Amino acid sequence: MRAIPSMKDAKETCLRCGRESGEISEALKLCLHCIRDHFDEVVPQIAEAHGVARSTFDLPLKPPQDPKGISCGICSNECRIPDGGQGYCGVRSNRGGVLEGVTSEEGNLGWYYDSLPTNCVADWVCPGGSASGYPRFSYAKGSEYGYKNLAVFYQACSFDCLFCQNWTFRQRIHQGERISARKLVQFVDDQTSCICFFGGDPTPQLPHSLRTSQIALERCQGRVLRICWETNGSMNLSLLKEMAEIAFNSGGCIKFDLKAWSEPVHFALCGVSNKRTIKNFRYLGRWVGRRPDPPFLIASTLLVPGYIDDDEIRSISRLIASVSPEIPYALLAFYPQFYFGDLPTTARSHALRCKEIAEEAGLKRVRIGNVHLLT
Repeated sequence: MRAIPSMKDAKETCLRCGRESGEISEALKLCLHCIRDHFDEVVPQIAEAHGVARSTFDLPLKPPQDPKGISCGICSNECRIPDGGQGYCGVRSNRGGVLEGVTSEEGNLGWYYDSLPTNCVADWVCPGGSASGYPRFSYAKGSEYGYKNLAVFYQACSFDCLFCQNWTFRQRIHQGERISARKLVQFVDDQTSCICFFGGDPTPQLPHSLRTSQIALERCQGRVLRICWETNGSMNLSLLKEMAEIAFNSGGCIKFDLKAWSEPVHFALCGVSNKRTIKNFRYLGRWVGRRPDPPFLIASTLLVPGYIDDDEIRSISRLIASVSPEIPYALLAFYPQFYFGDLPTTARSHALRCKEIAEEAGLKRVRIGNVHLLT
């Protein structure tokens, strides 16, 4: 088992072109140029890196595609799970021809209260941390001091990000606590003004978050209770439509983490394609103009040194602007984590340049997040 890299000062050498840089990860041993422009040549090295990361936690090395397996269909991986096997996310399995694991009534998750305003990706534009949405969707004309968010962290993911900022959830995929939707709703008290589903990623367990939302909104009729999701956007379209209805009507938002634009780069960093994410983001654009306040759709990108460069941000920004230039976009500073633990933090100069690029693409609300991490 390859050890998870830690921060280092030494440069790494790209296996394909021989370039040396402190912004090449030890896990991938590939530079951005070779990934983006010579993808077919470096696929084996990328697959090896993700294989190491996933075998460490006893997860399938790639989405199973057994012709005789059970089709899951909950996300873009479209797993066909063999008898006795598990899906790419690790929380769905085939036991004797029956799809088991988490359901709409049971989720593998952890939860906690987060006092408002919180450090959410959308805090600068959402009703919990800003003046938006008052009075219909907020208890205050500004930040909702005295209220709190029920933060629901799902311990599974449909991606395999080598830079994962919350990677320890993988240790609880097979042993985490199962909580029913009705039990989770019991933690929504009078000071809870929003619920945010994140992770990992909520996608593999969306039926549970949707059921939780429905019960919570039924119990809290006549008062403010916003429902939000923070996600990689890889879910089935039918599930996304249900999410959109709930978030839209409750004053909540859907936060898409657009990790990369180039499919080769996305595959190298996250282990899977981003085609579904981009398609789903464009679909949500039809909701944006219907409720400009508070913002319905939020985008963010983690500025991973050496891999998310100007070109990636320019293309992502153009995508967002093509949907709506009013969509808030957060550029997040990177902290060394998981198999990218040997990379540096994001340079201040790079973050500022990316902000300029996003604004030049036409975006009207761009923010740099995690500024305390910039170097």
